[in-house]
Amino acid sequence: MIYHVTTKSQWEEAISKGFYEVESLQTEGFIHMSKIDQVEGVLNRYYQNVPNLVLLHVEETKLIAEIKFELSPSVNQEFPHVFGAINIDAVVKVEAIN
Repeated sequence: MIYHVTTKSQWEEAISKGFYEVESLQTEGFIHMSKIDQVEGVLNRYYQNVPNLVLLHVEETKLIAEIKFELSPSVNQEFPHVFGAINIDAVVKVEAIN
């Protein structure tokens, strides 16, 4: 299982489109994901005071797009990156964060 933090409105938009994608897919070529033990750090680094967040639980085996684990030098950890849109059926749970 891999995880992605997003806003409730971005997730609702994805449901209406039938897939989930974010700006980083165009600018960096992938969607940033996390392992469960990395989620708290991601929230602390990038989502302070951001309302209406949800955590997407993504089943890796259901992803259509390629996934790679790559080093993030800023925190010296490997993070999962999804190289394409996330198909909605790969998201097996959506958890409200705040």
